[in-house]
Amino acid sequence: MLHINEEVARCLLCYDAPCGQDVARALRAARFENFWTAVELFNRISDEQLAEAENKCIHYDRPIRIREIKKSLTSNSDSGLTSNSESGLNTALPSLELNFCDMVCENPFFLASSAICTNYEMVANAFEAGWAGVFYKTICKQDIREVSPRFDALRKEGTPFVGFRNMEQLSENPYEVDFDILHRLKVNYPTKRVIASIMGQTEEEWIELAKMAQDAGCDAVELNFSCPQMRLTGLGSDIGQNPELILFYTSYVKNAVSIPVIPKMTPNIMSMTSPALACFYAGANGISAINTIKSITMSHEAEVSEKKTISGYSGKAVKPIALRMIYEMTGNPILHKAGIEKHMDISGIGGIETWRDALEFIQLGCRNVQVCTAVMQYGYRIIDDLILGLQHYMQERGIVELKKLVGEELKNVVLPSDLDRETMVFPKVDRTKCIGCGRCYVSCMDGGHQAIRFETADESSEQKRKPYIIGQKCVGCHLCRLVCPTGAIGMAKRMPKQQKS
Repeated sequence: MLHINEEVARCLLCYDAPCGQDVARALRAARFENFWTAVELFNRISDEQLAEAENKCIHYDRPIRIREIKKSLTSNSDSGLTSNSESGLNTALPSLELNFCDMVCENPFFLASSAICTNYEMVANAFEAGWAGVFYKTICKQDIREVSPRFDALRKEGTPFVGFRNMEQLSENPYEVDFDILHRLKVNYPTKRVIASIMGQTEEEWIELAKMAQDAGCDAVELNFSCPQMRLTGLGSDIGQNPELILFYTSYVKNAVSIPVIPKMTPNIMSMTSPALACFYAGANGISAINTIKSITMSHEAEVSEKKTISGYSGKAVKPIALRMIYEMTGNPILHKAGIEKHMDISGIGGIETWRDALEFIQLGCRNVQVCTAVMQYGYRIIDDLILGLQHYMQERGIVELKKLVGEELKNVVLPSDLDRETMVFPKVDRTKCIGCGRCYVSCMDGGHQAIRFETADESSEQKRKPYIIGQKCVGCHLCRLVCPTGAIGMAKRMPKQQKS
């Protein structure tokens, strides 16, 4: 059986794809785990049309096996769809409307302040595509001069963009030009949410820029306390690492404007709790978190005049770190109560590519999510699958309001000391999927508990090259399941641990 995720990841997601609009759209839906839409589209396309699409496929080694993807998806084997997933695909889907910082948003998906939103045309195109709002690239009064090249990507086993490094700073436009852009965006797209991200060097600059944002008609102002690569000290993450400065600057801005004030937090700190509490006591309406993580990559191609430097790291690799920091805020009793009582909302950022990524942030208490690196890699068009994937998920669960998902997983996050240590889950091998590569054996022998026996019988044997779990040695760590390339290792039922003699 074809491994869907592996095969659709090979699709180049071409612009104006020669395989055809419906086929390209179905493949993109599958790539971003919006399997409901992928199934609906594939069911409209004949195998003859798919064969023709394969012949036209732009590829670097071999065409995408589109017909096999359709077969695997529609059989529900790898897609994770339930047996009734196709029922209701053409019925009305739930609304994604959500209130964030007293702003009614058509959906929770915003562009994050970055290179993806630096002028009027870019943001207008994003709004037309379906994005609900924008945190516009940070506006300042400094003379910003960017370097070249400014991006680098971390790869693993042929997978691009596992992590993404950037040296972008703030907007290079004159600040008057940016505020004019924001004003025109709000006039022409009144139902979209336009948020100005700003950075000042002094109390007076913070207040001046915030007032200009308000006068331009912006819905809110974001305070950039988090940029990791500023040329001058006392800016960006230098503020975000100092709760006292956060308190002061947030209070100054909050007292100067009537629109919502949303500080943006840096992850370059041991704990997010103290900075977040400083935002709360200063009267912030919300918090954006996280910005990029300080990092160094050593790629020769990404050097600037043969020099390397510390810069920001983002992409899928940072998502677990972002989720941990979100939980530090939403799991704090004071901040949790503030969120429930609508005194301060959280906007989650960090490694969001699919609707499922966004869902995880929402389930930990975010009422809004921001996307950057995925747009840089795939374009604004990913909004289709962010919206439809989340809507179909809600439909399957019978949830009609997105707010019902906000914070629903907080109760399931506990301290390591509170975890169940009296039971275990054994791995279970599906021999119909096992191809006998032995990856599970190697990892268990050299990195686990030597709990797998690997049979290498002669070629005539039906049991050749098969792994067997040694129950007396297995501790249920599931390293074998994680390294299996075909998904042949699953999970058995949880049961009490056997008492050691």
